[in-house]
Amino acid sequence: MAGPLLDVRDLRVTFRTDTHTVTAVDGVSFALGEDEVLGIVGESGSGKSVTMMSVMRLLDERAAQIEGEVHYGGRDLLELPQRDMQAVRGSEIAMVFQDPMSSLNPVYTVGWQLAEQIRAHQPLDAAAARARAIELLTAVGIPEPERRVDDHPHQFSGGMRQRVMIAMALSCDPRVLIADEPTTALDVTIQAQILELIGELRTRTRSSVVLITHDMGVVAGIADRVLVMYAGRVIEQGPTRAVFRDPQHPYTWSLLGAIPRLDRPRPRRLTAIPGAPPVVTEPATGCVFAARCPHRFALCDERPPLEPRSGPGHLDACHLPVTERRALRKGAA
Repeated sequence: MAGPLLDVRDLRVTFRTDTHTVTAVDGVSFALGEDEVLGIVGESGSGKSVTMMSVMRLLDERAAQIEGEVHYGGRDLLELPQRDMQAVRGSEIAMVFQDPMSSLNPVYTVGWQLAEQIRAHQPLDAAAARARAIELLTAVGIPEPERRVDDHPHQFSGGMRQRVMIAMALSCDPRVLIADEPTTALDVTIQAQILELIGELRTRTRSSVVLITHDMGVVAGIADRVLVMYAGRVIEQGPTRAVFRDPQHPYTWSLLGAIPRLDRPRPRRLTAIPGAPPVVTEPATGCVFAARCPHRFALCDERPPLEPRSGPGHLDACHLPVTERRALRKGAA
């Protein structure tokens, strides 16, 4: 059986400040298979974006210290010279960023920016790159692409700018597409269109996708596997169906419990997770969720390993016995 397309092992990212060392990613490991959609979920500050920006080598290495291994195509991306990494970035692994307005240059047309990306990786002249840009705008559903290719970013709506960013990411047919909160700040109708577009393009190009989001509903609709992060650590991962049907970590079932259910009576108030995320300048020595967990006990002062306890491929980092967790979750439902 072929190995994973992307294999991240024990990734650690720390940022140095004048007074502190901030641990943003603490020992994250995961694999991405061929033609797979991996959803990475967690609240803001959990380390989702920093993890994938580290994979892409987009962090300022003067301020960030990155440790671990990122294997792709038989190479460790963290060991590649910058010139070789630039050849990988954009052509083999591409990223759609959260805010298209700040990611696109406001003084250049979208066609010029698409053509620049294409010509950086492919031996095309200006006319061929423009034709490819129009083709990409057509593929992502931009109306009148022959005319809109000469428009500037401010002349597009938020949803259309996000489509341009997806077109740019797919311009060189990458094998891995990283979508970082691709539906943030979009209304629900446009969100559905963007997710449908990503699904269609994934099927057409056979790309693997890493979808970063805080929305469990988005993951349920598109991901094959899900990885749940909290305070820089992976606290649960497994097949999407297994994680949603039988969530093992108290944080995961708290996230799911905060989603309104249409098959139950309307609650007076939505369930909320008490407390606040931990201070990243003071890394936890035990379970990172212990301070907010209503089921904390003495063993939580020790760091729980990420292990399969409830089924094949379904890993979690919680000291509670599986039978006790299921009973507690059932009682809270």
